[in-house]
Amino acid sequence: MSENPDVRRLADWDGESLRALAAEHDTPLYVMDLDRVRENCERLKSAFPDEEVRYAVKAHTGRAVLETVREAGLAAECASAGEVMRAFDAGYEGHEVQYTAVNPPAVDLDYVVDAWEEHPDLTITVGAADTVDRLRERGFDGRLCVRVNPGVGAGHHEKVQTGANAKFGVPYDRVPDLLAEAREDFDVVGIHAHAGSGISGDDLENHRELVRRMGELARDVGELEFVDVGGGFGVPYHEDEPPLDLEAVADATREAIGDIDATLAVEPGRYVVADAGVLLTRVNTVKPADDTTVVGIDAGMTTLLRPAMYGSYHALANLSAAEADGADGADGADDDRVAIPVTVTGPICESSDVLCEDRPLPRPARGDLFAIGNAGAYGYEMASTYNSRPRPAEVALESGDSRLVRRREQLCELTELEDHV
Repeated sequence: MSENPDVRRLADWDGESLRALAAEHDTPLYVMDLDRVRENCERLKSAFPDEEVRYAVKAHTGRAVLETVREAGLAAECASAGEVMRAFDAGYEGHEVQYTAVNPPAVDLDYVVDAWEEHPDLTITVGAADTVDRLRERGFDGRLCVRVNPGVGAGHHEKVQTGANAKFGVPYDRVPDLLAEAREDFDVVGIHAHAGSGISGDDLENHRELVRRMGELARDVGELEFVDVGGGFGVPYHEDEPPLDLEAVADATREAIGDIDATLAVEPGRYVVADAGVLLTRVNTVKPADDTTVVGIDAGMTTLLRPAMYGSYHALANLSAAEADGADGADGADDDRVAIPVTVTGPICESSDVLCEDRPLPRPARGDLFAIGNAGAYGYEMASTYNSRPRPAEVALESGDSRLVRRREQLCELTELEDHV
């Protein structure tokens, strides 16, 4: 492999190291490789050398990740007051933070406007004229960006296609009037749009069309500091899926935006962290059924929600079978364990709590350690305590060392908010 490959597959992780981490920290366990996060940031900066690259914080908000992304030179795009708080806690300065409000609750606006008082170069992005009024009522007159609904959406699932969804942004043809009005009271610095999440393949044409429309709008309204065309750059979740040609995407984005008197900005999130993370989980139960073998693991939809929510595919490896076979990588298999089709499920009382169905894996045994690939984006972020199950621990890898960056939630902590009422 090259020093900084376009994609890191599950097979590229060191199985022995992952087994050692699971033995030390128990499971379920998220493992984040900060060196890989840094490599992904460098690849983005190389592809977009004259543009501003802003990390979409919602992909993974852990402090260790945010500090690494900040040190790598990416700004922060935040979708909530909590993400703004996390960005500042990780050392970001106001000029590096953009708050992109989506129907923001009052408490979010209150917090962000208070933060603006301390960080006057913070940028607030609004997706409705109503939000402009609410900011005016709070005395905000700082850096304002308007989110545009360009009528073009893309993404790996209909639930993440935002560009044509009325929830997101001001209708394209209404933006010039809103900007003209807002310029009377605010420092209008940019326009923003986002097609969706997990964009690749055929979706790239929709992304280019969104960028083209944003270029036309920028030339129409004039006097902008930046034009933000979002992110959503996809990563290959399937083992045989080719990686995104990031250089080609960057060239196509620049070509589509055209000649604008403003800085082009992009907002990758998933691309930064997805292949930097794996989830480790152990087999609790192996149950032969009529049509399949059901393998129960200790990580469910409360640990990794994407398969239940989007039907998402994640690569899966049996590290115990690899150890028995003497394989070093995460894809090894013991010849004595013939591959059989298995349905892997979690411990949650929902029929949707299924990681995969009829996936060929070396015959699992109780106590086997599984690794789930591409878990760095929207993995821990979507973890919950549904079924009153504590959230997992998280370990960070960096320069050959490992450290616990998020301890495992305990059962007794599930009632803390109730106990102190």
